[in-house]
Amino acid sequence: MNLPNKLTMFRVFLIPFFVAAMLIPGIPAGNIIAVVIFLVASFTDLLDGKIARKYNLVTNFGKFMDPLADKLLVCSALICFVGLDRLPAWIVIVIISREFIISGFRLVASNAGVVIAASYWGKFKTVSQMILCVLLILNIGHPVFQVLGTVFTWIALILTVVSLIDYLIKNKGVIGDAV
Repeated sequence: MNLPNKLTMFRVFLIPFFVAAMLIPGIPAGNIIAVVIFLVASFTDLLDGKIARKYNLVTNFGKFMDPLADKLLVCSALICFVGLDRLPAWIVIVIISREFIISGFRLVASNAGVVIAASYWGKFKTVSQMILCVLLILNIGHPVFQVLGTVFTWIALILTVVSLIDYLIKNKGVIGDAV
């Protein structure tokens, strides 16, 4: 397993520790621990892609697992936010539904021998969701941060829908060939 794929798997490994820091009451500085874990995991996402492209270490495993690791990290955070009453469930349902649709789409494509890599819209969506997550993990009560949280909630939601539509349009032939 090459370094980028190890970084991707490390991101997956960090998720239970992140969730524990978010949800177990009484952990001293739980939000700070959670945001550090989340930022480290997010940094591995940036790092693994740069290393893979720079050293020609792009693999089908990485093309599949990297976006899945992102989904697992962000969806874990979003589910925590619902439990902590920091985000409405309907928004989380829309975002997670998009992730399931794209994952299913990728599975159908892979059965046809096609690997669908992340698009720019998907990357923008991921970045906006990660910023949203950091804001909601920190949960700073100052009005400026509350407004930022609301703005990034809507940005993330809009980019989620736009990136779904983009995937469906660009890859409609994959589904058409499969049915």
